[in-house]
Parts: sequence; C-alpha cells; structure tokens
Amino acid sequence: RVLLADDHTLVRRGVRLILDGEPDLTVVAEAGDGAEAVAAARATEVDLAVLDVAMPRMTGLQAARELSR
Repeated sequence: RVLLADDHTLVRRGVRLILDGEPDLTVVAEAGDGAEAVAAARATEVDLAVLDVAMPRMTGLQAARELSR
C-alpha cells in the first residue's frame, strides 16, 4: 500500500503509472503537498510513502519526519 505525494500532477501521474505496473504495489492515496500526505497517511493504512522532497506547505522531508512519529 503506497502513498504517492508530489505537487506536480503530471509527475504524480507518471510515477503512478510506473507503480501500477508492479503487481505487488498498490497506490492507495495521493497528495499534492506534504500536509495532504500526512493527512492521507493517517486516514489510510500505508506501508510505503513516496514523497517529493520539495513541495509547498510542507516538504517531503518534513512529512517523512512527521510520519515517523
């Protein structure tokens, strides 16, 4: 169960296409920034978060730090 977060919709779609091609990976949530990613991870059971490092409101690094708590 994968959470995918990137502020660029086209990048997010492209990464999702790649991940959807893997039989053992399922994208269960998407987010446009780090704050949305944290909220989505708390609302959905997630095993892996793929986070863009530079996103508005909250970066991927900040989101990863928050998710690890």
